[in-house]
Amino acid sequence: MRSGFATIVGRPNVGKSTLVNWIVGEKVTITSSRPNTTRHQIRGVLTRRDAQVVFVDTPGLHRPKTQLGKRLNEQAMNAFDDVDVIIALIEANNAIGPGDRLVLRRSLEVTLRGGPTMMVAVNKTDAAGASKTAAQLLAAVKAVDDIASDLGERAQEIARDIEFFPVSAKKGKGVDELVTAVISHLEEGPSYYPDDMVSDQGDASHVAELVREQLLARTRDELPHAIHCQVTEWENKWIRVEILVERDSQKAIVIGKGGEVLKEVGTAVRAQLPPGTHIDLYVRVEKHWQSRPEVLDRFGI
Repeated sequence: MRSGFATIVGRPNVGKSTLVNWIVGEKVTITSSRPNTTRHQIRGVLTRRDAQVVFVDTPGLHRPKTQLGKRLNEQAMNAFDDVDVIIALIEANNAIGPGDRLVLRRSLEVTLRGGPTMMVAVNKTDAAGASKTAAQLLAAVKAVDDIASDLGERAQEIARDIEFFPVSAKKGKGVDELVTAVISHLEEGPSYYPDDMVSDQGDASHVAELVREQLLARTRDELPHAIHCQVTEWENKWIRVEILVERDSQKAIVIGKGGEVLKEVGTAVRAQLPPGTHIDLYVRVEKHWQSRPEVLDRFGI
């Protein structure tokens, strides 16, 4: 069988997590319209009779404003190492900007050093429509060619072999073709994970992320970035999740009037867990945690 690793990179909110979830057929990483929802590299495992591919979901590359932002960028950059395929993901319904060009340049630079195969996927074709998608594919080809010209003759040779795929991670359109192409670039090798395993994320981390996902859907402005969730206790079907924010005013918003927000979050999370699971949510203030390296170390970020 063929086996290997494929990392999916892109700026925030281009649909990396949605794509990983569709490929593996299960929700292994949370999604949100908020930038920088993904804070860790998360591996989604696709196992077929003829192949096993480990797809690495990464934080979005962006211009960081906090120590947290810097660490998310470091994680995204590290995801280029020791993989077989890089999928640079851009949107079909937004112009290619500096963030996209950074992703394309970094991907090409890694490939130029004799590393992985580079592909470009143009996502959200369902929102863009056929005409706009076609134009964006041409724009993506030109962007890669321009970057390759700046990097030299060898980069130009590599750029000519790069494949471009229109996909809709939300609808699944074009995803099978992308996966087939990824597998074609893998060598014969062993399985890295058991056949029934779809993610390397532990149960506690998964539950904490489900809580954060629900909070992201119910908060706005700067608050989503200030939320961190972690499981502190787990006994049978009783799970205690600690929600950390940076200010007392944020704590009040997260709790909601009469605890309404926490009740909604708990109900939504329980619906995604085995019947009978009880979720106990507790909110605590950890001042300025996004800018404190020792706290980020403790959180494993």
